[in-house]
Amino acid sequence: MRKKLKIIIPSFILMIIVIGATGPTTDRYFEILKNLDIFATLFKEVNTYYVDEINPTTLMTSGINEMLETLDPYTNYIAADRIESYRIMTTGEYSGIGAVVERIDGVSTVIMPYEGFAAFEAGLRAGDEVHAINGVSLKRKTSEEVRYLMKGQSNSEITLTIKRYGIDEMFDVKVKREKIAVDSVPYAGMVTDSIGYVRLTSFTQNVGRSIGIKVLDLLEQGATGIILDLRGNPGGLLSEAVNVSNVFLEKGRKIVTQKGKVRANDWTYNTLNDPVDPDIPVVVLTDSNSASASEIVSGVMQDYDRGVLVGRKTFGKGLVQIERPLSYDAVAKITTAKYYTPTGRCIQAIDYANRNEDGSVGKIPDSLKNEFYTLNSRLVYDGGGIDPDVEVVAKSYAPVTSSLIRNNLIFHFATKYFYTKQHVNPVSPDQVRLSDAEYDEFIDWLSEKEFSYETKIERRLEDLIKTAKMEKRYTDLKSTLDELVNASRHNTEKDLITFKEEILMLLEQEIAGRYFFEKGIIESAFGKDDDIQTAIQILSDPARYNAILNPG
Repeated sequence: MRKKLKIIIPSFILMIIVIGATGPTTDRYFEILKNLDIFATLFKEVNTYYVDEINPTTLMTSGINEMLETLDPYTNYIAADRIESYRIMTTGEYSGIGAVVERIDGVSTVIMPYEGFAAFEAGLRAGDEVHAINGVSLKRKTSEEVRYLMKGQSNSEITLTIKRYGIDEMFDVKVKREKIAVDSVPYAGMVTDSIGYVRLTSFTQNVGRSIGIKVLDLLEQGATGIILDLRGNPGGLLSEAVNVSNVFLEKGRKIVTQKGKVRANDWTYNTLNDPVDPDIPVVVLTDSNSASASEIVSGVMQDYDRGVLVGRKTFGKGLVQIERPLSYDAVAKITTAKYYTPTGRCIQAIDYANRNEDGSVGKIPDSLKNEFYTLNSRLVYDGGGIDPDVEVVAKSYAPVTSSLIRNNLIFHFATKYFYTKQHVNPVSPDQVRLSDAEYDEFIDWLSEKEFSYETKIERRLEDLIKTAKMEKRYTDLKSTLDELVNASRHNTEKDLITFKEEILMLLEQEIAGRYFFEKGIIESAFGKDDDIQTAIQILSDPARYNAILNPG
């Protein structure tokens, strides 16, 4: 017997809501109510008469998501069962075991336990395979399902069935769930005797206060310059972007203005507190994944000539979202405004409001970008992200290196190294260095593994051969093409030697993480990170630093 879903829409309530939210135009009200009525009627008819049983929630969620897809990627519907995951993103807090667990080669594997939390204290380490939770096999569970099983009420206990490298039998580990606060500032320390470094991974609640404390501590350690690393930071709370900026800017400074359709929501945010240090030289690191709140901080530091930006152009997300409560504990995250830096720049790079006929969106062309000037009269632009003051070309890995990463072979070798090199006991991440003999061991170990890759030259030659065949020229060109194919065919053994330096760097970082966890991975990369090395050079040369900010 088919289930019938009875849907009743109180039109007069909807009309009040719509009128209050969107302003005049009777025709517009009618169109909205008409389409809501059509949607509800269609939903009821499909639910009643469709040939197979349907899941009303799945169907409705799909409809909502497809509708919002026509707007922008940041206007989202968050169902009640996804609220917890959403809150974790904004607060960094949840109740669980305190470990990053992902599927590697089809097995749920501990990527990194958080120091000081339950999983760490219970002895879980990177590379441990989790095969069951409370006796429930994880063989066919997705990463999302596994994370759901690991989360739960604080102080509740779960049993993980673990397989560890070098131990034949699986064993159980009991872990008591607790409140986990993911640190959005995973590292703060000195990279030289006089330069401090702070990495900020997201703008969660109270992160401005945390940055202030970290910077103050670095000043006490003798820092005369600060590197603020915003690379890969997708953003977060706008208010925390203001608070982070306030660490370096005086009280009362305009940080960001938001403007949207509903003028009552237009707002200007100023710094409210005294800074930790308004004068210390600062370098901000950015890349193409620095977005939203990261771009507010980057733009502010640039507009006021308060710091030098180093790295790559930022993502270009100048949109503001707010949460609106919905029925049954669901939430809508809606783009309501664009934000503007102190000079008046909106760095939004993509125009979602004006789509092409095929529904696609394009980048704002250079011809439509506007010129602005910083406090020291440096020329900057809007509409395309924040350009760095000093650009550093991004590293790209060789195909063989990318394949090793993609096939998790660097991760697995680090696990093997950690459990077989019992005599190795580094006292700091910079002491984790593989000898030539150990790198040869890695190459020998790889000979038993299956991994493949293709170079760009090989791919382009394949395309050339297809084109030759399509244009009926292949027979004439075959001998030449065969020579090119043979000459360009990669040699894995040779590539492992040619690109040893970058492979070795990644191996040492991963192994450092086994001994010193997340901080070890970060610290191990300092000496070979081009962005950080460039920042150190700039902060170590006051004349160069000042010339960048005062070019006149």
